[in-house]
Amino acid sequence: MSYNSSNRDSGSRSVRRNVHDFGRTFVVMPKETHTATIVWLHGIGEKGSSWTQILETFPLPNVKWICPSAPSRLLSLYGGYPCTAWYNITSMSEDACDDLEGLDASATHVANLLISEPDDVKLGVAGFSMGASVALYSAACRAIGQYGNGNRYPINLSAAVSLSGWLPCSRNLRNRVGASQEAARRASSLPVLFCHGQVDDVVEYKLGEKSAQTMYSAGFQNLTFQTYNGLGHYTILEEINDVCCWLTACLGA
Repeated sequence: MSYNSSNRDSGSRSVRRNVHDFGRTFVVMPKETHTATIVWLHGIGEKGSSWTQILETFPLPNVKWICPSAPSRLLSLYGGYPCTAWYNITSMSEDACDDLEGLDASATHVANLLISEPDDVKLGVAGFSMGASVALYSAACRAIGQYGNGNRYPINLSAAVSLSGWLPCSRNLRNRVGASQEAARRASSLPVLFCHGQVDDVVEYKLGEKSAQTMYSAGFQNLTFQTYNGLGHYTILEEINDVCCWLTACLGA
């Protein structure tokens, strides 16, 4: 696990009847030969199109980006206010009661978006804030080989990226990964990147750091935690460049 501290200064709300009714999916096609597909997951209150303009500027011409939109739901974190969210939460902490049904539904949706990609294309999942938490949960499901509900996880992920995120359902991760040699092998071989600002006042830095430590201790040995001094709950060019360099190294994108 590498900790790379960088001294970088940086400065439809209607509720659907089905909380697993996902919104529109947006796609950014590769500009050159298609070698990798990455699902990018937005944060609370956003939609898939919130990130497409940024992704179009990434210097990764061989990557296809799939940007789904989360369902609209009454979010307990906001006192029952309706907004787009991948699952329901009451607080952002390791001890929060996790909405396992919502997490599994979102992770399944991500897998379904990737399952029809060509066999020779590498697959990844990434996200910001709550979207990052689903990306990390998907990585855990990949290692364990199943979702939290016991259904088989069908995707061979090659990368997982978290920007300002945290790991949900982390309490039993170490025991579940350690339960089989195959799960331990998958965990150790899956590249995972955490990027987190030290002054994030939404998803606190210590929560992101703790999540990285939890995954590393559970067997995710190919894990990098990148720190950004002065960065809050948003992204900056330096962070984007680091993500692109990391993806190029692990996916050949």
